[in-house]
Amino acid sequence: MTGPAVVLVGPMGVGKSTVGQLLAQRLDLGYRDTDDDIVAAEGRSIAEIFVDEGEAAFRAVEKRAVRRALTEHDGVLALGGGAILDADTRGLLAGHQVVYLSMDVEEAVKRTGLNAARPLLAVNPRKQWRELMEARRHLYEEVATAVVATDGRTPEEVSEVALDALELKEA
Repeated sequence: MTGPAVVLVGPMGVGKSTVGQLLAQRLDLGYRDTDDDIVAAEGRSIAEIFVDEGEAAFRAVEKRAVRRALTEHDGVLALGGGAILDADTRGLLAGHQVVYLSMDVEEAVKRTGLNAARPLLAVNPRKQWRELMEARRHLYEEVATAVVATDGRTPEEVSEVALDALELKEA
């Protein structure tokens, strides 16, 4: 199968970008993040897209970005936290090496501060984060080849565990 060597999924703030870049270095591959692709293509932040056009419009843009990246990129690919909400996207992930990076709510608070720059967490962030995870956890698990808990681990430790879980060797 062509496409990314590894796809990272998980909630916002879990460290997909940091771990993805470390994995790409370790495997001597390129790194790509669909959130970055969206910002570059749209010329504005994800938060601005949410505010200006709403979540449904953002998810349509995200779906196209993920489809394109899965076709074009052969390195390490990080997806936005909500990309797995789309059934077609979940179907496209079948057959790929997908790592679900997980964390609990207290770790999320430490890492993101659950701040208002995260459009889905603008009001009562802890409660909303828990609700998002309750709605999404089974979807992350559905697409995952491996699940790696990030709580209390450095990005380097997480990337090592992910490599071990996927039995990927350094280039």
